[in-house]
Amino acid sequence: MVAGKIIIFDTTLRDGEQSPGAAMTLEQKLEVASFLDAMGVDVIEAGFPISSPGDFAAVSAISRIVKRASVCGLARAGFKDIDRAGEAVRSAQRPRIHTFISTSPVHMKHKLQMGENAVLDAVGASVTRARKYTDDVQWSAEDATRTERDFLCRCVELAIRSGATTINVPDTVGYSTPQEFFELVTMLRERVPNADKAVFSTHCHNDLGLAVANSLAGVLAGARQIECTINGIGERAGNAALEEVVMALKVRRDRMPFATDIDTTMLARASKLVSSVTGFPVQYNKAIVGKNAFAHESGIHQDGMLKNVETYEIMRPVDVGVKESSLVLGKLSGRHAFKEKLAALGCALETDAFEDAFRRFKDLADKKKHVFDEDIAALVDDGVHDGETIAIKALRIETGIGVAPVAELTLMIDGEDRTAKASGDGAVDAIFKAIHELCPHEANLQLFQINAVTEGTDAQATVSVRLEEGGRSASARAADTDTLVAAARAYVHALNKLLVKREKHAPEALTVAG
Repeated sequence: MVAGKIIIFDTTLRDGEQSPGAAMTLEQKLEVASFLDAMGVDVIEAGFPISSPGDFAAVSAISRIVKRASVCGLARAGFKDIDRAGEAVRSAQRPRIHTFISTSPVHMKHKLQMGENAVLDAVGASVTRARKYTDDVQWSAEDATRTERDFLCRCVELAIRSGATTINVPDTVGYSTPQEFFELVTMLRERVPNADKAVFSTHCHNDLGLAVANSLAGVLAGARQIECTINGIGERAGNAALEEVVMALKVRRDRMPFATDIDTTMLARASKLVSSVTGFPVQYNKAIVGKNAFAHESGIHQDGMLKNVETYEIMRPVDVGVKESSLVLGKLSGRHAFKEKLAALGCALETDAFEDAFRRFKDLADKKKHVFDEDIAALVDDGVHDGETIAIKALRIETGIGVAPVAELTLMIDGEDRTAKASGDGAVDAIFKAIHELCPHEANLQLFQINAVTEGTDAQATVSVRLEEGGRSASARAADTDTLVAAARAYVHALNKLLVKREKHAPEALTVAG
């Protein structure tokens, strides 16, 4: 093994699949295993062969397709388990058997109902049995962090003497702290006489949110293998997340001078793949691969990012397979970020128009959680209505089942506010009739179309309206999170355009009610 090299032992297909509801089909397991192999994982724990015929078939199939990584099968200390695992990994180019037994007082008493001597006998016998199938045998002391230290040392010494080449130190219940775990691994390496003949490994659960920290503490104490899973999936609160330990080692080589063989540019795709096949979503703020891991909404952060990305990012998005950082526009975004977004969308606004667009953007951001590029484009397009004669000042709608829709509308016409009420076949019809009452005209509605700008119940609706009068037509669009407001604004914008066209062709203007 290369000096400073950390072996990445991925147990997504075994421990990860033990997450309630995370079961995968054979085809999905093969797809994940192939991806892990291509990504540079050193050891793929493919399953627990004796647990079911399906698991045995999966481990056997994975053993046949994996080209580079070692393929590992899990086995309890019993000979039937070990024989089944040995048979399952027989076709692997680099087969490994991982056998384990509990060593903590609480597990030995209540789970195994075995004493220390019986457990020691099982350790020696299980490792010896596994060696008949492969020279690569890993032994684990389940619940090691709650095991009495003297007894743990005796177990580890016996496992190595019996032929184990890897000694795994699991924090099975996620109970340890980084300092404790560092001291535990250090103690084993110093006290066990033949410790130098085996690679020490970490297997940390995340019950207290310390799985990654404990794993890295183990590395600093001399462990050279980390057991982990994609997205940190696993029983209860999960395992140490592969993407987090790998990137921590890469980013902080100043404190941890180690390397892995993982192609980190594949991490984002690995996360999406495992999320897809398990049906487990990745939380937005998940480190490294979460949707928000390289997203910035705060105005202060966005301003810093636009000046120098190192102000708020400690790694490059491309290093984990993300194309680029994203400046997410929201209510905390400032003018600098908004101007950059407009430039990226190809929109150039003069000072007054920009300030108006920014004001309306802030209003929109207060209404909806996520403001997308399409929202910005619709907002800018809707904002070019300077000098209009007619403008909406207020709108109130009353509607419901068994209730005739009524629209109460206030328009500002030539600087004067006028209000009218109208009922209609629907809310939109009532709005348009109220507009007609305040602004009598002969225009016909040729088009009325509604489209959602983005997804979600808080999406902006874009309403398109086309009016025709005397052979002249005018079209307009308006966007708003309230479809009825967007409809009213689109109609009024089109009416204003029609008014301008009529003035160009005749001295009289549209008749406006007095």
